Amino acid sequence: MRMPHTALACAALLLTPAAAPPPQDQASIERQFDAAIHPDDLRGWMKTMAAEPNQVGSPHDRANADFELNLFKQWGWDAHIEPFEVLYPTPIAEALELTAPAKFTATLQEPAVAGDATSARTAGALPAYVAYQGDGDVTAPLVYVNYGMPDDYKTLYRLGIDVRGKIVIARYGQGWRGLKPKLAQDHGAIGCIIYSDPANDGYGVAKPYPDGPGRPPHGIQRGSVADMTIYPGDPLTPGVGATRDAKRLTRAEATTILKIPVLPISYADAQHFLAPLEGPVAPEAWRGALPITYHIGPGPATAHLMVKSEWGMKTIYDVIASIRGSDYPDQWIVRGNHHDGWVFGASDPLSGQVALMAEAQAIGGLLKQGIRPKRTLVYASWDAEEPMLVGSTEWAETHAEDLKKHALIYINSDENERGTLAVGGSPDFQHLVAGVAADVMDPETNVPVGTRERASLRVEALEPDASPRIVAAAAAAAEPGRDVPLAPLGSGSDFSTFLQHLGLPALDVTYEGEGELGGVYHSAYDTFEFHSRFVDPGFIYDSLLAKTVGRLVLRSANRALPQQRASDFADAVTTYLAEVKKLADTERRQAETQASLLHDHAFALAADPTKPGRPPKPLDMVPYFEFAPLDNAIARLRRSAHAYDAALAKNGPTLPTDRLARLQAKMLTIDQTLAPEEGLPGRPWYKNLVFAPGRFTGYGAKTLPGVREAIEDRRWGDADRYARLTAAALNAYSDRLEEARATLEEDY
Repeated sequence: MRMPHTALACAALLLTPAAAPPPQDQASIERQFDAAIHPDDLRGWMKTMAAEPNQVGSPHDRANADFELNLFKQWGWDAHIEPFEVLYPTPIAEALELTAPAKFTATLQEPAVAGDATSARTAGALPAYVAYQGDGDVTAPLVYVNYGMPDDYKTLYRLGIDVRGKIVIARYGQGWRGLKPKLAQDHGAIGCIIYSDPANDGYGVAKPYPDGPGRPPHGIQRGSVADMTIYPGDPLTPGVGATRDAKRLTRAEATTILKIPVLPISYADAQHFLAPLEGPVAPEAWRGALPITYHIGPGPATAHLMVKSEWGMKTIYDVIASIRGSDYPDQWIVRGNHHDGWVFGASDPLSGQVALMAEAQAIGGLLKQGIRPKRTLVYASWDAEEPMLVGSTEWAETHAEDLKKHALIYINSDENERGTLAVGGSPDFQHLVAGVAADVMDPETNVPVGTRERASLRVEALEPDASPRIVAAAAAAAEPGRDVPLAPLGSGSDFSTFLQHLGLPALDVTYEGEGELGGVYHSAYDTFEFHSRFVDPGFIYDSLLAKTVGRLVLRSANRALPQQRASDFADAVTTYLAEVKKLADTERRQAETQASLLHDHAFALAADPTKPGRPPKPLDMVPYFEFAPLDNAIARLRRSAHAYDAALAKNGPTLPTDRLARLQAKMLTIDQTLAPEEGLPGRPWYKNLVFAPGRFTGYGAKTLPGVREAIEDRRWGDADRYARLTAAALNAYSDRLEEARATLEEDY
């Protein structure tokens, strides 16, 4: 039976009467929790759930939802499936052919691999496909565009190459998949091919599967190309849940659906399309590892690209399970991971999903002993994440008002592998993460995972290409007593709607760096066999993920005092503003330098006259921006944050019950002050003014995005305007901190 579209304050949460847990200290609870995590359970669940193709709309995707629902109920959770009706296209027909100077037809499905029985079970699997591309049937000359990112189009301009009316071929990497066809479309291309170059995840990195974890010659990376930087989720219902009776846009009105046809192909097939290209030899940074000379074109290679999809509505199945809290039932800890994959989805997403299931089983075991969490737990197994965060977005949009009233934090995971702890998220929960990282032991080194994380950061910072954020994190990691800063979150997994649309704090947790899953990412080779051989043999780190996230959940649920440490947030925002100021100075210097070079005809004089080319387009001069509102707001935030943290440390432990309730109420929703209704320019669905996915990075985060991207895009007026709007949001956060501090200091 379909559950009513009211939030979790409905009957589902009320089925189990609240009861006071027996007296147990937190450490004892966590020991009992750990004892209930068994790698063989995770192994068995993955083998079952990754046995057949698991994409949206497949029979096995629904079977997995039912499988999880039954387990949640067995473990003592109140659980139901919440369905949504969403637009999800699937291919009817597709073709990719080289028509000149020779003939070649691309293979659009992967062959089975010896020794991997699952890879042969592709009946019902999607062929080479990307969701939300635009159907079409086009024939045109080819142009190689490297990664197809903005800087690559600047290089093409310098070389005098125009992609208008052409089909572009781009390699995966350097930026999110959907930006490649979007930028091609914006530059006038009529079709786009994307391939995985062996320099990135094939034989240039490792022996191809099955001999090693590298992408095999015919491996194909599927994915979504919906323009999720405008909004994620169902393209027809932005901002509202895709319930059966929801008001919907037409397909033509949906701005996240592309207009040109797109197909992904393997590097074995890509070589046939790239080898006959002529024109300029590609710059050194554009050259991959195929045994060819990389030319850019256009032509003489000509391609025929055709995609026809069935654009019908599909039912998706979110599994929602809950345990009502004993002391604070109206405060929710929300935990999620998705269950759909592009084919079998063993590593992505089921490695994280089986960890979530292990947590749920262990918490259910605690419940049967009478140990109930103080806050309500909501565990969600999302459907349709792969098409573009659809299941989580539609559920969160449906329950938006109740989530904003009740949700303390959203904790996410996705794919997982052997390696080092990596956590991104809201900086005010940084100290919570550090405490857990200090208490969970790494099975390879027998030191706390936080200790290993610190060591890894310090070593990584020595690399010549280490980012400024890695260098800064390593400096913090080297200081005793300082917590490792959390990486800011962009997009690419189910935290996005909670953090960036609703303004709820979020964490995204994984282990990474030693398992080797990139070579089968989104292909038919992401199987149980591959995961158990190359990614996490023995399911040790998938179990470790369960122990790590389980502690984050249980500590968030059971600690009476607020978990936020406001000074960590203030420190992070101070760093973000320093980065924005540095960006403005760098852009200004670049524009001034380029103007001088153009004035002196330096580009023309330095160019090889035997090769085509032209100087770059002149850059606008960069003004000086009005950063004073942000400077003042952050100075106030730092004062307010340190005063609040001090008051909490001093008076929190002895706070009377009535004042504790008032303090909890003020801090429960404090992060929502960072997400005013106006949202970001051109994409108001994204409301958080501190964290957003970059318009031209996709998964990569942009901090202080209204200001930062205005400078990057040379929208000078928006830079000053969003400096004021962001300052107002930070001042609202400070207002709340000062109210909370006053509550803490009454009668002291």
